[in-house]
Amino acid sequence: MKLKTLCLTGLVLFVISYILFSQGAKWAFAQKPIDFAHWFNLIGAVLLISFNKVFPKNKIHSLASFLLILGVIAHIGLCTIDFIMWSFGNDEISKAELSNHISNTPSIFYPFIIIGPSLLFLGLAIHASNFIKTNPISSSMVIIGAPAIGLSFFIIKSGSFMALSCVIFATGLALLLFREKYTLKRFKIK
Repeated sequence: MKLKTLCLTGLVLFVISYILFSQGAKWAFAQKPIDFAHWFNLIGAVLLISFNKVFPKNKIHSLASFLLILGVIAHIGLCTIDFIMWSFGNDEISKAELSNHISNTPSIFYPFIIIGPSLLFLGLAIHASNFIKTNPISSSMVIIGAPAIGLSFFIIKSGSFMALSCVIFATGLALLLFREKYTLKRFKIK
């Protein structure tokens, strides 16, 4: 499979997962026969590592690639925690106990819940910053969409805004992925 196809597949799965997450936690944990939202998120996040291979290699690339890999590792941990939560089904007491335990364990809470997953978005936003002069709109979509996803989840607490932010973020990355096809030179615009 081509790298760009892997990137696009990762973006599509990632966006689908965020659309599913936007339905709310109760809905996400009630999915049957499997936890589709977290599986799409997990597979999508892992495939997003392909962006490290398609973007130009420079000093910014090294930092962005490192952060993206850390973010994917954190997403794997977060999805694992959420798979365990999902496995409790309707047992709200066990879910609350696990959630409380994780919240009181900083070595799990910060790297896998609070800070770690954000590194995926930060890594991709730093990759996008490479193109701010040549592709300002698509770069800005990624750079603005990345923190908007976190703000919508942690502060605004709006699933719709979170899904919209993820669509903007992913669309910007997709446009950057195929930036050669959509440059002004290709259309002979001066």
